[in-house]
Amino acid sequence: MNRRKKIVTKFNNKDKRANAKLHKSNKPAYVSKAERERLALLAQEQQIDTLNHEAC
Repeated sequence: MNRRKKIVTKFNNKDKRANAKLHKSNKPAYVSKAERERLALLAQEQQIDTLNHEAC
């Protein structure tokens, strides 16, 4: 019984890992603090450019 249980649990764990790889998380990818600051600066520059174009 013990040997059979070990074999069954090994296969169950293998199936569980394979299933986890198929169903990826919907969590967004990590963005570093420096990258967030860079994106904020780009957005701010674009906003300034659009305001300058509208004023002309």
